[in-house]
Amino acid sequence: MPAHDTSRGPGEIVGKKRRLGAPRLLIVGCGDIGLRILARVQQRFRVFALTSSPARVSPLRAAGAVPIVGNLDERSSLARLHALAPRLIHLAPPSGSGRGDLRARHLLAAVKPPLRAVYISTTGVYGDRGGAWTDETAAPAPANERAWRRVDAERAMRAAGAAVLRVPGIYAHDRLPLDRLRAGTPALVPADDNYTNHIHADDLARLCLAALFRGRPTRTYNAVDDSQLKMGEYFDAVADAFALPRPPRLPREQLRAAVSPMMYSFMAESRRLRNHRLKRELRVRLHWPDVTAALADLRSTGAESAAQPAVLPGAASRL
Repeated sequence: MPAHDTSRGPGEIVGKKRRLGAPRLLIVGCGDIGLRILARVQQRFRVFALTSSPARVSPLRAAGAVPIVGNLDERSSLARLHALAPRLIHLAPPSGSGRGDLRARHLLAAVKPPLRAVYISTTGVYGDRGGAWTDETAAPAPANERAWRRVDAERAMRAAGAAVLRVPGIYAHDRLPLDRLRAGTPALVPADDNYTNHIHADDLARLCLAALFRGRPTRTYNAVDDSQLKMGEYFDAVADAFALPRPPRLPREQLRAAVSPMMYSFMAESRRLRNHRLKRELRVRLHWPDVTAALADLRSTGAESAAQPAVLPGAASRL
């Protein structure tokens, strides 16, 4: 008689069989946000996760996904994606240079057009709005090639029917700029400071799923919370919550010389984004409506953790 597999309990075996017949979801770029999505759906969906790193296979499998190794820069490596899943969440960043994004096009050429798709873009596509209130009807005005690549990816994904989430600076209880504060990296003086926008990582994961099931095809959504902070105010609030020194403040031209060109690019744009469409159409009530609420929760629980390097406000590349 064949030996029984005694390494798994009956519940685990039943759960695995149930997922084999479950609806399928493909997550492309399963980093921090992808794993937060996975934790919410793995009991209801069979989730496939595309990764370009073989070293990620074991962690993804342990998290409950079916890992697939493929590189969006190499179209031939994506053959296994064909007709794999009718639902797609595309979290991976675009190509690394130029104004076009071949990665989105390689992905779309590999998969059978999904029934539902969501693409995670960046609020950087709006460029500098001089602190003006901005909603999704504003025309993109990218200020650098990185943002132009996002616009190009949006066009490709929307042409395939995807809903688009435009994501600002991502933070979380374990994803705060503590290393930046400890290093004493300067911020802008108040007179030169720019408005920035935020979203908690857990709320972003929920928004991805809401867009998958409730988002209108080709529709764009500002995936931002209700914060109305300038960047220096955000750093000050985090510093105060963790009893760290507030960052030194410099005039714009001095700060430009003191930080990297990449960091400065996020400090050179100012916009306040409206989220009415998100609340009305996706019907999501944010768990963390603003940064202040999350920091207050940290203070009340005393839960200072060794934070990961935070995504700068305006960036959505480390999903």
